[in-house]
Amino acid sequence: MRLNELKPAHGSKRTRKRVGRGVASGSGKTAGRGNKGQNQRSGGGVRPGYEGGQMPIHRRLPKRGFTNIFKKKITVVNIGDLTRFESGSVVDEAALRAKGFVKGRHDGIKLLGNGEIGYPLTVKIEHISKAARQKIETAGGTIEDIK
Repeated sequence: MRLNELKPAHGSKRTRKRVGRGVASGSGKTAGRGNKGQNQRSGGGVRPGYEGGQMPIHRRLPKRGFTNIFKKKITVVNIGDLTRFESGSVVDEAALRAKGFVKGRHDGIKLLGNGEIGYPLTVKIEHISKAARQKIETAGGTIEDIK
């Protein structure tokens, strides 16, 4: 088989149906739109979800749950991520933003204990889990609480 012998699969290509080309064509006069009505008109048709005046399904079905407007957005950073910092460096919000761990707006940062760290760091973050606190202290690091 050569490039000039390639053809599309049989039946995959169909010619476009040309409507409104005279009565003898089979789809002339009303061009397959029927007689009268909203869909027969130019620019006609109904919006998505409209059911002809019947109560729409999105209004018939019961609603569940709610959205808490006071929800806090906490950005999560793991201990394993802090290996990108050098030994003895200070880890705070500005340093985390500089390394790309924290982006955009948030209500706080939480340090979780997933991963390992083998050298001391000074951590200045609002929320720290017990596991993360223990791993930092065993590595010889210090934690400064800021509230």
